[in-house]
Amino acid sequence: MTAERFDVTRQIDAAPSVIFDVLRSPQGHVRIDSSGMLQSAEGEPVGAVGDEFVVHMDREALGDLPMGRYDVTVIITGYERDALLEWTISGTVQPPIRHLYGYRLRPSGTGTAVTSYYDWSQVDDKYRQAGIFPVIPEAGLRATLGILARTVE
Repeated sequence: MTAERFDVTRQIDAAPSVIFDVLRSPQGHVRIDSSGMLQSAEGEPVGAVGDEFVVHMDREALGDLPMGRYDVTVIITGYERDALLEWTISGTVQPPIRHLYGYRLRPSGTGTAVTSYYDWSQVDDKYRQAGIFPVIPEAGLRATLGILARTVE
C-alpha cells in the first residue's frame, strides 16, 4: 500500500469464476457495495477493456458532500477473465477524476484470494486539493470483500 492506494485481501471459499461473475456484473457491484452509495445499475456484464455500464449513486450515504443522487459511467480499464477487473468512472465531475478501483483474483488451496484496491495516485491536482481522497476508506474495501464472501460462499 502507498499513501495514494489501498490494497486489502481476503480469502473467499469460492472459485475465481464464481467470484468474477459477480464482479463483472453491474448489479453485482450494487449487491456487494458496503458504502451505501450504489443504488442500482444498468448494463450488461462486462467482458473487455473499454466496456461500460451506468451506476445510479447517492452520495448522501457518505454524508461528506452534498451531491445527492447522480449517475456515473463505469469504464473498464483492466480485464483478465477470472483474474483482474479494474475500472474508473466518469460522471458529474468533469473532467473525470481518474481514480481507479479493482479486484485481483488468485486461486488458492481453499478457493480464491481476492484483493480489492483503490488507487487515487493519478487524480488531478485540482481534485486532490479538495481534500476528499480517499473517497472510500480502507475499511470500506474490507467490508465489501466481506459482503462478496457472503454472496458467493
